[in-house]
Order: sequence, then C-alpha cells, then structure tokens
Amino acid sequence: MTSWLLLAEAGASAAGTPEGGLFDLDATLPLMAVQVVLLTFILNALFFRPVGRAVEEREGYIATSRAQAKEKLAQVERLEANLKEQLKDARLQTQKLIQAAEQESDKLYREAIGLAQAESNASRESARREIDSQRTAALGQIRGDADKLADQIVDRLLAAS
Repeated sequence: MTSWLLLAEAGASAAGTPEGGLFDLDATLPLMAVQVVLLTFILNALFFRPVGRAVEEREGYIATSRAQAKEKLAQVERLEANLKEQLKDARLQTQKLIQAAEQESDKLYREAIGLAQAESNASRESARREIDSQRTAALGQIRGDADKLADQIVDRLLAAS
C-alpha cells in the first residue's frame, strides 16, 4: 500500500505542481467549471431536450388516447343503454302483439263455436219441424187410410148382412 502512495507522490512532484494544500487554486478550477457548464449545455441540447420532447409527446399522445378512449367508452355505454331500451320496447310490443293475436284467435274461436251451435240449433229445429210435418202428414194419411178401412169394413159388414 505504501508503494501506491509513493508512486502518487512521485507523479505529483514530477508534474511540476507546487506543493500546496489539498486544493490548488490555479487556472484549472475555472477551466473545469467552464467545461462542466459547457458539457451541461451540450448534454442538455443533444440528449435531454430531445428526450424531454419525446416524453412530452408520448404523454400528450397518451393523454389524447385516454380522452378518446373515455369518449368512445361513454359513447358505447350510451349506445348500449339505447339498444337495451329498444330491445325492451320491442319485447313489450311483441308481448302486446301476442296478447292481441291470442285475444283475436279466442274471439274467432268463440264466434265459430257460436256460429256452429247456431247452425246446429237451426238444423235441429228444421229437422224437428220436418219430422213434425212428416208425422202430421203420416198421421193424416193413417187417419185417411183408417177411415177408408173403416168404411170398407162397414161396407162389407153391411153387404154381408
């Protein structure tokens, strides 16, 4: 370890630096300060500003993308609510149409049953009237035949006596 210290001392004395304290205030300090400031400006111009602009552009892009995504999401939610309302209305209208069709078919069924009953009643009544008229005609014919037969019996009995 002492060898390194000896080498560092030898290098310092060989460079011709005067033996002073820890810091020597000569022209190197302002030169180093100028170099640091110059390096800061160069790094700022070459690296930090373009990177800063790229970061700002990316942040702007992200902000606009998020805003557009929020707008689209809000639009989708509005459309979804609208479609749900339309679907609800369509279901209600369909149910109303089904109920109306059921009522109409029930009405037509009742009318057909009533008409069939009326026709059967009319047919039964006309058949009853026809049977009554045939019975009346048959009774009239039977009475006429019975009167003829009675007259023939009376004529034969009188002729035989």
